[in-house]
Amino acid sequence: MTRAYNFNAGPSALPLPVLQKAQAELVDFRGAGMSIMEMSHRGKEYEAVHNEAAGLLKELMAVPADYDVLFLQGGASLQFAMVPMNFLPAGRKAGYILTGSWAEKAYGEAKQFGEVFEVASTKSDNYRRIPAVADLRYPPDAAYIHLTSNNTIFGTEWSAFPDTGAVPLIADMSSDILARPVDVSKFALIYAGAQKNLGPAGVTVAILRRSLLERANTAVPTMLRYATHAKDNSLYNTPPTFAIYLVGLVLGWVKEQGGVAAVYKRNQAKAALIYDVVDNSGGFYRGHAAADSRSLMNITFRLASEDLEKKFLDEAKKAGFVGLGGHRSVGGCRASAYNAVPEEACRALSQFMLDFQKNNG
Repeated sequence: MTRAYNFNAGPSALPLPVLQKAQAELVDFRGAGMSIMEMSHRGKEYEAVHNEAAGLLKELMAVPADYDVLFLQGGASLQFAMVPMNFLPAGRKAGYILTGSWAEKAYGEAKQFGEVFEVASTKSDNYRRIPAVADLRYPPDAAYIHLTSNNTIFGTEWSAFPDTGAVPLIADMSSDILARPVDVSKFALIYAGAQKNLGPAGVTVAILRRSLLERANTAVPTMLRYATHAKDNSLYNTPPTFAIYLVGLVLGWVKEQGGVAAVYKRNQAKAALIYDVVDNSGGFYRGHAAADSRSLMNITFRLASEDLEKKFLDEAKKAGFVGLGGHRSVGGCRASAYNAVPEEACRALSQFMLDFQKNNG
């Protein structure tokens, strides 16, 4: 079997060893005579898988003892609503930092539930950069501050996070969780759809400081309360068991690679292979993100014309590259080099880009 060079933005590449292990255990999970998908989520076999996945995430991210790891559903899009429903009380305002389309969506959803304000926005620069931490302004009584750590569409990423003190900091880390070391203690809540760096689509991870629950709104439907899932170890209802099982396998794979620090070093090398071609192309390739705001996960660039971009994407597809088209809202090209994308795929793309410029420059 020939594996594609998978640069899809999400659902995205999974580690081949993870897929192979899941394949081997698909029909008969650890001698149980049935698949993990067929087991009761109340049984000891699945409970062990569930707890192992949560424990691995705590270990890999050095999650402090006063935090819970939750497995939820609905993706980051549901989190856009759950956050204000739980943590934006009447008479208080929540601040949102707008750095891209998903940050805008989170902001727009929060407007449905209470008062919100823009802490900062780089929309006027077509979201080419992340605002400077020193430029962020918000009142000390803000209900919380929300940011999007990595912006998949525009290819920007926070290099350092603000210290918001007593104001809870909440982050959507859907597209760069586990890509680099993060000080979890800076955040009251981190959430992430799994389908970029954690596993398959269908499960969302939340890392929640327990003290945040003390201020949570209780007049919220049961399934939309973080407290419900924290109290019942994310087993209040039937969770997406197979997706969580795969998350556990991915986390085990990250640990085998040497942990987050080792993965981060590899991600830097992978991204450099592609950015170096862009930077040294004499303008043939034009990066979208400002140099100090570049994402390691989503490398965005344009060519001189849409016709040339179409030719680039057509030839790339024939050469075995998948997912290099930019988001439909902005066009252009995008290489999503998530954790599971191997270095050889980035090296192959780098060479393809050099060859394409030589033949079309």
